[in-house]
Amino acid sequence: MAATLIDGVAIAHELYAGFKERVKALAGRGVQPGLAAIVIGDNPASEAYVRTKARACAEVGVHSVQHRFGADGSEDEVIGLIERLNADPAIHGILVQLPLPLRLNSERILQTVDARKDVDGFNWCNLGAMVAGHPRFSPCTPLGVMTMLERERVAVEGSTAVVIGRSVIVGKPMALMLIARGATVTVCNSKTRDLREYTSRADILIAAAGRPGLVQGSMVKTGAVVIDVGINRLPDGKLTGDVEFASASRVASRITPVPGGVGRMTVAMLIANTVTAAERHAAQSPGR
Repeated sequence: MAATLIDGVAIAHELYAGFKERVKALAGRGVQPGLAAIVIGDNPASEAYVRTKARACAEVGVHSVQHRFGADGSEDEVIGLIERLNADPAIHGILVQLPLPLRLNSERILQTVDARKDVDGFNWCNLGAMVAGHPRFSPCTPLGVMTMLERERVAVEGSTAVVIGRSVIVGKPMALMLIARGATVTVCNSKTRDLREYTSRADILIAAAGRPGLVQGSMVKTGAVVIDVGINRLPDGKLTGDVEFASASRVASRITPVPGGVGRMTVAMLIANTVTAAERHAAQSPGR
């Protein structure tokens, strides 16, 4: 049995066609969606993501600007910039590129972003709304995973789902989204004892622990849908996920690759949230 590949690149580009139509409709109302990215330091992975996001913005017609600080940029300078962007009517989405240098208070910086422009979905107001079942902006990576499952017509309701990872960026919101869709969800992490006991029962297995090769094919239920969120760079420079692809793809029914899977969907959901933010702004603005 060979798993069907879930092509995140192809799905993202299909979604872009719809985004372009929404951007065109906004242009008719005198609005162009605007996304501001804040980059601190010179993390190579961050730089690659920012370039990918800028290309995606250009493809669908979203205005994209970048604000850069050196590794020694001060927290107050970053906060000041965010406050100015919060007040800028031409900017509808604000992205603070993670990870931030350890010396900075990530929570203070992320919570300064206006919830109405929090297209990453990290503001506590947006996270709380999702917990309450009334999401406004959902974190992009788990939203991308849910979109993949929907496009692949994976039956989420009534399924047994296992999420490996407990971060507020992926693991926790991922579990909440699956619960909202009627799945029975178990949340594990890299320290879970006998991880295989849980993964081997999963109809949907989502790995987001940041541990290369954590999930082996022997841990996967025959016919399961495997979503690999992990992006890890090996000593030889190659990218790999949390799932050992070769063995897992012989057992799963569907599987995402790394790269070319969830990463591109994360970018697509960032664009989706930015366009949504612009639409909400236009609806609330007199004369638009």
